[in-house]
Amino acid sequence: MWELEREVDLPDLTRLRCAVVGAGRLGRALTAALREAGVAVEGPLGRGADCAEAELVLLCVPDGEIAAAAAAVEPQPDRVVGHCSGATTLDVLAPHPAFSLHPLMTVPAEGPARLAGASAAVAGATPAALAVATALAYRLGLTPVVVADEDRAAYHAAASIASNFLVTLEAAAERVAASAGVERAALVPLVRASVENWAALGPERALTGPLVRGDEATVARQRDALAQRTPELLELFDALADATRALAGAASTGAAA
Repeated sequence: MWELEREVDLPDLTRLRCAVVGAGRLGRALTAALREAGVAVEGPLGRGADCAEAELVLLCVPDGEIAAAAAAVEPQPDRVVGHCSGATTLDVLAPHPAFSLHPLMTVPAEGPARLAGASAAVAGATPAALAVATALAYRLGLTPVVVADEDRAAYHAAASIASNFLVTLEAAAERVAASAGVERAALVPLVRASVENWAALGPERALTGPLVRGDEATVARQRDALAQRTPELLELFDALADATRALAGAASTGAAA
């Protein structure tokens, strides 16, 4: 995965006829963002649209529907077709000149999507197709990074861990806090500070708490409380405690070195 330098010979998207297929969260968000950025966009269109007038087609459909959506678009020499999947390679878009653009940002069910400032994984079957993906990223205020086909599943797994799994973990914390009469809002500043510290310092230096101090007696009391109040979370707690011990050990080794 490597970041692209901004190029001067990228295509001018304002001169292309574009279409977005897929009226889900991402399709609506990208359509609105592209229009705001000065690109004329048709859509978001329903699945199966042929996009007859478009020179640039962006498929914002579920991974399992990409091939069918691409097959509905008639191949033309001057038409490029892309998808927005993080884990899917470009072969499902054949025989079109293919590209992909995956914004590395969550798109909420409600409210506007904040894409600008995030990164985006891009790929292209040809240099021209990659240039289109890169131009799209820059037009949307995203930083394009190239992810090879063999790395896409790992890249997408990292995104899921960083976003979805984090939310799942905070949901667990919220449940335990509620058993002590503490609301979610009380945890929010702690979560934000932890993420900011991780971003600025890296995981080893951002880590705090009893496991870092080697205070296993406190960890045992925490575990006992979960066993009584939320026993279904014990397996998750134990797995995370083991992973945190390993991270803390790596931090101690690095500090000693």
